[in-house]
Amino acid sequence: MIDQYKNAAAQVSKLREITAHPGLREQERVFMPIKIQDALPAREILENENIFVMTEYRAMHQDIRPLNVLMLNLMPTKIVTETQFLRKLSNTPLQVEVEFLHMASHMSTHVDQTHLSTFYQVFEQIQDKKYDGMIITGAPLDFVEFEDVDYWEELKRIMEWTKTNVHCTLHSCWGSFAGLYYHHGIRKRDRVPKLSGIYSHQVVKKNSPLFRGFDDVFYAPHSRATEITASQIEAVPELELMAVSDEAGVAIAKTVDSRQFFITCHPEYDSDTLKLEYERDLDKGMEPLLPVNYFPNDDPSKQPIVNWRSTGQLLLSNWLNYYVYQSTPYKL
Repeated sequence: MIDQYKNAAAQVSKLREITAHPGLREQERVFMPIKIQDALPAREILENENIFVMTEYRAMHQDIRPLNVLMLNLMPTKIVTETQFLRKLSNTPLQVEVEFLHMASHMSTHVDQTHLSTFYQVFEQIQDKKYDGMIITGAPLDFVEFEDVDYWEELKRIMEWTKTNVHCTLHSCWGSFAGLYYHHGIRKRDRVPKLSGIYSHQVVKKNSPLFRGFDDVFYAPHSRATEITASQIEAVPELELMAVSDEAGVAIAKTVDSRQFFITCHPEYDSDTLKLEYERDLDKGMEPLLPVNYFPNDDPSKQPIVNWRSTGQLLLSNWLNYYVYQSTPYKL
């Protein structure tokens, strides 16, 4: 334990030395960035937003062990999802090295195969590695039983593997329902009509580090036709309810040992994500309901006003800091 504290102290001291270097630009002194592959499309997008992204070359010349985070991206719009999560992970004083994983048993048709082969790996390539953190994203699989998903068996292998090879796993939306079902036997149920919009939430565990900096009420997008209930979470001794919404229900839960997080909302969403989903469903002739509390005066021609950006930033930053960086072993 003493050696671990010495290692942590040495790492903090080195971080301060690097970030105080007078030759660095202002934004480089403020944030220690995410490390991603140089050619990843998200890099240019984030740099245009003045978010500091470290190149592989520069990262190799810094004597800091980065946090190793794996993202299992189940969304068809992979580049959009990559960028949304990387944007949130980048705004901390930590250096984070992100790797991407996709399902070998599923053929992705909405992304260029060159993108997958260049930036993504499959489970067999990383199964012997260990990670500080992992994110399992959502997937557009409303009304589909888990056993009917073509990659369910592979996903079960990965979720079992996280118990021994990942220090802390964050499940997002459909990934949360899949994780709660596999790990804790909680069955999802269909929700009709689909939940879509911006909803207010109340923090249940107000003293949790996850909510440091949060307001008494926070807002976040939801976009799902699936739900679980607070009573289902409370019936499992290993789980605890963290945040709820009067309208949207369970928003955040986690295991008591803080190794697994389950988030049913989408604090990583861009300002126009719900708008694009709404327009997509209109084009399909699905007659979707207007997203709740989203368009000003419920007028789809008006630009949505974002009131969840800080929530998303705090949530991902607090998860990364308090539940990954502060508790992960220095030597994986």
